[in-house]
Amino acid sequence: MRKPEEDEIAGEDAREAAPDAEEIATPAGIGDAAPAAAPLRLSGPEDYKRIIEAALLASASPLTVPLLRLLFEPEPGGDLVRRLLEELRADWEKAGRGIELTQTASGWRFQTRPGYQVYLDRLKNEKPPRYSRAVMETLAIVAYRQPVTRGDIEDIRGVAVSPGVLKTLESRGWIDVVGHRDTPGRPALFATTKRFLDDMGLRGLTEMPALPEIERMMDLVDTAHLEANAAAPAE
Repeated sequence: MRKPEEDEIAGEDAREAAPDAEEIATPAGIGDAAPAAAPLRLSGPEDYKRIIEAALLASASPLTVPLLRLLFEPEPGGDLVRRLLEELRADWEKAGRGIELTQTASGWRFQTRPGYQVYLDRLKNEKPPRYSRAVMETLAIVAYRQPVTRGDIEDIRGVAVSPGVLKTLESRGWIDVVGHRDTPGRPALFATTKRFLDDMGLRGLTEMPALPEIERMMDLVDTAHLEANAAAPAE
């Protein structure tokens, strides 16, 4: 039988032989801050262009030229950044990929080419909203005649405009009240928003297409219905 003194000595030997518990739980390097990657050495415009490309691909929203200039130190001029953006757009266009670089009202962004969107929509659980003819006509009037009042829209359409039509467009973020006309009752003036231009992929109102093209781009109405109407003989 071992004596208590021998058990105590054996226990001390075991503790000395065993590695520290903290060392087992935390191996060397685990939990330590990862060393920061060394910044790339910029040797020419192509390096600037790759960084701009990476920033645009990583961004969830369009980026403006002033924002892109902040990527670099010293900061390059706006002319150089704009030239590199145009070169980058041409590079992706030449490659014939399903993604394109485009400039919208809010800045530059990568987006899916229109011809590929129908395939990506198959991965979505929810179908895109379909809006009525009244909504589309009201949107077109606001876009092409802005700023307009509800009375202006009714005069052009020849029918009363339901408050729900304007609410639908406001909730989507496509139109907003930008002021009030200085006439009795001070009716609200409606105009399109920057989000509307972004969703359309436009830089400004001067690029606005015709109404049927708006419908196709926004996928707001059944395109088969449009094609059937176009093919129908005139009465």
